[in-house]
Amino acid sequence: MSLHKARIKAFEEVLSKDEIDMDHLRRLAFNGIPEEKGLRPLVWKILLNYIPPEKNAWESTYDKNRQLYKEFIEEMIVSPGGPTDHPLSISPGSSWSKYFKDNEVLLQIDKDVRRLCPEMSFFQSATEFPCAEVVNSNGVKRLHKRVEQSVLNYSTFEQRGLGLAKLNNAKRRTESFSSGDYVPLTEGAEAHWEVVERMLFLYAKFNPGQGYVQGMNEIIGPIYHTFAVNPNIEERRYAEPDCFFCFTNLMAEIRDLFIRSLDETESGINNMMSRLSECLKRNDPVVWEQLKKQELRPQYYSFRWLTLLLCQEFKLPDVERIWDSLFADPKRIDFLINICCAMIILVRNDILIGDFASNIKLLQHFPPMDVSRIINEAMKINSA
Repeated sequence: MSLHKARIKAFEEVLSKDEIDMDHLRRLAFNGIPEEKGLRPLVWKILLNYIPPEKNAWESTYDKNRQLYKEFIEEMIVSPGGPTDHPLSISPGSSWSKYFKDNEVLLQIDKDVRRLCPEMSFFQSATEFPCAEVVNSNGVKRLHKRVEQSVLNYSTFEQRGLGLAKLNNAKRRTESFSSGDYVPLTEGAEAHWEVVERMLFLYAKFNPGQGYVQGMNEIIGPIYHTFAVNPNIEERRYAEPDCFFCFTNLMAEIRDLFIRSLDETESGINNMMSRLSECLKRNDPVVWEQLKKQELRPQYYSFRWLTLLLCQEFKLPDVERIWDSLFADPKRIDFLINICCAMIILVRNDILIGDFASNIKLLQHFPPMDVSRIINEAMKINSA
């Protein structure tokens, strides 16, 4: 039996138990989850606390959450209740005010999801399972159509008037969502990026204190892709609700990185970057000193690494492999810092001979590399 087949068998054995041995599963997943037999989506659902270790609770958990998500769509998208007050009402609680505010959020989401993973065609292609409640509604409930139709209306109804500059601005924003940005699919079809748009809009609606922050589209993308390409057709059918709840659980762990008012707190992004600097200082003081001399601060390159869990630094298959290890580690934020430190150490030779300009370019555009090297180096740091 080949090593790869043996790994698949090991996963199947641990997943066949009535109660999953989480320590065993984490050890296996840390070294990479095979893509065959729907193992990665299933293991991610367990590691992200979507389904429990007890297998007898899986069916009821799935049924409850999938039905709940269907109700979310009905309540927030299909039948949200039309505005009943005057569109020029200045009351913050007016239905029109909320509607326009939602559209401002949706505008940013729509812009971001259209350019998700541009190097691959997956997100532009049609999903096998379009949301019937949405695609059969003559287009009026499709979120990207709502953006196109509402941008001009938003400026028209704004309390400050109908100045020419405002109308020109609305025109430019409307043009940015022209047909050139969206290749229509056949009637009744729905692109994967539209599914992602819907999930992010719902997340923003249910998390008003945080809302949508640019970059969340990059976090949800790999999760949705993993679930949507599951070889099990019945599991693919529910990729959207399953992804939504896994994404919500993951965001509960890293949400502080997206809230600016928490930047200086222990769980904020500035502390994370400081921890990365200290990690590098302990593990490679020579490189740390070089970056310090050049005043090349972690803020210049690691902000994106940390907030987006490295998903913009590598191709999607490599991101998914890194996330296998990241999700498997009970202290995943600590391990994320170790991975980032390992990345710097692995390009140390270039850093030591480079100047500020070449080094910032190197770290902001990290070179292609076998991610297993990075994970192995991060494990050394973890055990140091």
